[in-house]
Amino acid sequence: MTAPTLAELTAKGETPEIVFWVGCAGSFDDRAKRVTKAFVKILNATQTRFAVLGNEETCTGDPARRAGNEFLFQMQAINNIQILNGYGVKKIVTACPHCFNTIKNEYPELGGTYEVIHHATYLQQLINEGKIKLTDTNSFKGKKITYHDSCYLGRANNIYEAPRQVLQALDADLVEMKRCRTTGLCCGAGGAQMFKEPEKGNKDINIERAEEALTTGATTIAVACPFCMTMLTDGVKNKEKEAEVKVKDLAELIAEAQGL
Repeated sequence: MTAPTLAELTAKGETPEIVFWVGCAGSFDDRAKRVTKAFVKILNATQTRFAVLGNEETCTGDPARRAGNEFLFQMQAINNIQILNGYGVKKIVTACPHCFNTIKNEYPELGGTYEVIHHATYLQQLINEGKIKLTDTNSFKGKKITYHDSCYLGRANNIYEAPRQVLQALDADLVEMKRCRTTGLCCGAGGAQMFKEPEKGNKDINIERAEEALTTGATTIAVACPFCMTMLTDGVKNKEKEAEVKVKDLAELIAEAQGL
């Protein structure tokens, strides 16, 4: 499995189609690393010319801004923008809705304007173009899957259909939770809540959301965000259902269905 860096390609005089922005979770969190690997396998299998920034990539600054540290956000953002602009980057794909939202909507005011695509949309494009072919024998055919809308993908950027179309390509039985799409319930990690203990209340929000997902009878909870992945996995464990119900990213489902 290969993921060339932008520096390596530039040294050879080559330009990638896309830059895959891995993000902090995709780089350092053990569970999210599996999503990164699955997506890279798909990019290689579809012969997509891509590159990663490698050591030159740092945090987008999203958690800093959400937590109220605007100074740190601008430092991190400007550093990233200088590197991206230095390479003349035009198109970025990321598997993290937080990175997606920040680079797409908040970097332009600091001089970083790019075409930014979330991996759910990119996977849908690859399926539509016939680059990803799913057979009738894929392991998810007819299985019950429910999809959890990430706040930064759904309500913040109005991306609801792409992830569902990716799941429909698996020929799975997509069952919706009561609260979905524009009325979806947050997993509890957004807005830098991921990095602090929840306020006192009757129930943690991720437990509430996991209960809702389990009520559908789905054996797979599909997510498209590393933070949602953590929160829902913890929620499923809290209900002691981790043996029967798996939380998986869209990229993992597609890679698995293709036997990659």
